[in-house]
Amino acid sequence: MVKELTVKVFSDGANLDNMLNDLNSGIVTGFTTNPSLMKKAGITSYIGFAKEVLKEIKTYPVSFEVFADEIDQMEKEARRIATLAENVYVKIPITNSKGESTVPLINRLTADGIKVNVTAIFTIKQVEEVVAVLKNNTPSIVSVFAGRIADTGVDPMPIMKEALEICRKKELAELLWASPRETFNIYQANELGVDIITCTSDLIKKLSLKDKDLTQYSLETVQMFLRDSTSLGFNILE
Repeated sequence: MVKELTVKVFSDGANLDNMLNDLNSGIVTGFTTNPSLMKKAGITSYIGFAKEVLKEIKTYPVSFEVFADEIDQMEKEARRIATLAENVYVKIPITNSKGESTVPLINRLTADGIKVNVTAIFTIKQVEEVVAVLKNNTPSIVSVFAGRIADTGVDPMPIMKEALEICRKKELAELLWASPRETFNIYQANELGVDIITCTSDLIKKLSLKDKDLTQYSLETVQMFLRDSTSLGFNILE
């Protein structure tokens, strides 16, 4: 099942135990995180957490995001994060909160050989602007939020297909399908030839359902309903 996938599956989260479980799954070949996930996980030291992760995960790419909003501070953070380990990618949002483009910053960082993961991309124009400044000798990731695009009622497949064509213009640029909503998105990304999809641990676990008999799955679902209703002690006819 998993052997049939050509898309790389990256684990998205900020819980080290979950990250290590995913690392040992034989499915995951990279990791991403962000300040929101760190907040949810109760992380109190950004650099401390990053060093703890990198002590355990040394051979696969790990993306850590800047959290400054001013471009100059963002650059300082990016350069600091990049020094943590060779397998680190620095996540840079496509704009700051004021809508100011980070493309010039991405240009400077990749020119200096810093690997970037450009995040929060939603449009083809943004993809074009980013890829235009990426360097052929610097690995980079272009993260398009296909799941959030789909939330707006727009089919992300044509966007991802065009984004992939644009990314192919740079030798070491990889397209990442971000914010998937269901495991089926992994198969969609794989069908398109997308390089990477980032998933929560829960979505990754559901890959084990591939080709499961639907009649059996239906029965197991009814059995689950029965277990839950029995445990609650419901009695409709009392």
